[in-house]
Amino acid sequence: MSHFSSESSSDLSLSGPQFIFHVKSEQAGCRLDHFLVRAITETSRSILTESVRLGLIKVDNLQRKSSYCLKAGECIAGSLFVTPVINLMPEEIPFDVLFEDSYLLILSKPPGLVVHPGSGNYSGTLVNGLLYHCNTIAGIGGDEVRPGIVHRLDKDTSGLMVVAKEEGTHRKLVDAFKARIIEKQYLALLHGVLKQKTGRIVASIGRHPVHRQKMTIRDDGRYAATSWQVLQEFSAGFSLVRLQIETGRTHQIRVHMASMGHPVAGDIVYNSGRGKGKFPRQLLHSAHLRFVHPVTGEDLDVSAPLWPDFSSIIDQLADETRHAGQERL
Repeated sequence: MSHFSSESSSDLSLSGPQFIFHVKSEQAGCRLDHFLVRAITETSRSILTESVRLGLIKVDNLQRKSSYCLKAGECIAGSLFVTPVINLMPEEIPFDVLFEDSYLLILSKPPGLVVHPGSGNYSGTLVNGLLYHCNTIAGIGGDEVRPGIVHRLDKDTSGLMVVAKEEGTHRKLVDAFKARIIEKQYLALLHGVLKQKTGRIVASIGRHPVHRQKMTIRDDGRYAATSWQVLQEFSAGFSLVRLQIETGRTHQIRVHMASMGHPVAGDIVYNSGRGKGKFPRQLLHSAHLRFVHPVTGEDLDVSAPLWPDFSSIIDQLADETRHAGQERL
C-alpha cells in the first residue's frame, strides 16, 4: 500500500482543518478520490468526494474531478466539507432485527417508514429508531442525518436493510454494494401477466428531464440491470415476481418494470394511474440479502417474510384465482 505524507498536524476531522499533500512518484496515476481515501482514513468517501466537487480540495490550486489522475509533484490542498449539525433524537421505532453483531445489523423495515430525516422532518424515521436501538452507530464521517445507512429503501418499500455500526464497516459495505458482490432479491406484485416467465432487462436509468422527482429510462443514464422470475399468476391480472437487481439505481425496479408495461401494483408514480387507490402502497419488498461479512468473513444469508399487508393481498388474489378455476370447471 502506498504511504501518504502530510504537512498538516491538524486532526483530519469534519471540523474543517487545512491540509496539504504532495504526490510522490510512485503515486502518479492514482485517482484523486482514491488518493484521498487512503490519505484521510478517518473520513468517509462521500465527504471526500463532496469536498472535491465543491472545490474545497484542489490540485495545484485548480479544481479537479474526483476521477482526475494525479501526477508526481502535484500539491493537493484544501479542507473538508462540514456536514450541517442536526440534533436527532433517539425514538423507539419498531422494526425487526434479523441479524446483529458488534459491526452491523440487518433489519426488516416496515412499510410507510421513512429512512432518512429531511425537509424539516427530523423525527419518526428509521434513523431515529436506529439511534434508540444501537449503543453505537457509524457516524459516517460526522453525518448525523444518515448514521450507519449503507443503502436505502423508499418509504413504501418494505424489507431488508443493512446498517453499519462503525465507519470502517460502513466503507467496506458501500464498496461491496458498488462492486455488485451483494446479492439482492425483491418480491413484487406486478400489473399484468408477463409473456416471459424469466428474463433480464438492461436499460440505463437517469433523472427525468421534466419531473425531477422521477427517474426514467434514458440513453445517457447510469447502467442498470434487473432479472425476474414469475412465481405466481392471478386471475385478476397480476403476477407475483422475484427480482434480482445487479445494480442499485434509484427506483430501479419500479422504472424497469413500468418500462416493460408491468408496473409495481400500488405504485402511484410509475403506473400511469392504473389501479390507483386499490392498494395501500407499492407492493415491493426487499426479501433476501446474501453477502460476506466485511469483518468476520461469515457468509450472511438473510431472508425477510412479506409484511402482513402484502401477504394478505397475495392470499386474497390466490383465493380469487382458485374460485375462478372452480367456476370454469
